[in-house]
Amino acid sequence: MFTEQKFQINKLVGISDKTIEEHLKLYSGYVKNANGIIEKMASLDSEKDAYIVGEMFRRFSFEWGGMRNHEVYFSLLEGGAKDLNNESTLGKRLMELFGNYETFLKEFTSLALTRGVGWAVLWYDKKSDKLLTSWIDEQHLGQLNGCHMILALDMWEHSYVADYQPSGKKQYIEDFFKNINWSVAEKYFENAQ
Repeated sequence: MFTEQKFQINKLVGISDKTIEEHLKLYSGYVKNANGIIEKMASLDSEKDAYIVGEMFRRFSFEWGGMRNHEVYFSLLEGGAKDLNNESTLGKRLMELFGNYETFLKEFTSLALTRGVGWAVLWYDKKSDKLLTSWIDEQHLGQLNGCHMILALDMWEHSYVADYQPSGKKQYIEDFFKNINWSVAEKYFENAQ
């Protein structure tokens, strides 16, 4: 079974304690639901309950994706903001790919402004040794197989609408980057290599 992680998130720029508190409750629900699906599937007959089993498998990927995506998101907000070290392995790779931090931020912000609900993600693909960015629809559609999440930005309304209103998406993205602990992203990158 999966264990709900606890996160130590200090006061953030722009993102209220109340939003984080409510957001963590949603994460808790993903963990609970992923575990509940596993428990329920153990009691089903895959032949007799084939339709139900199929739907449970579909639902599991949504709950599991929500759980894991949020774990990356919240971990990036732990420990207080720390700037990207351009001399770190991740910093050097981002500079190779984008030229400078401002270009990365501009391109990632454009990705995060994609219409609809989902996630803007920076990935590392070990097989090709490349950093990639992509959009995940909802929690689970668009995951890049074999890639490791380095940075995940939640773009569902629950992550920003109480603090920014729907028209404030861009400010939420800017504030998210003001709050990132890049040393966490650097560890994700080092562990993925």
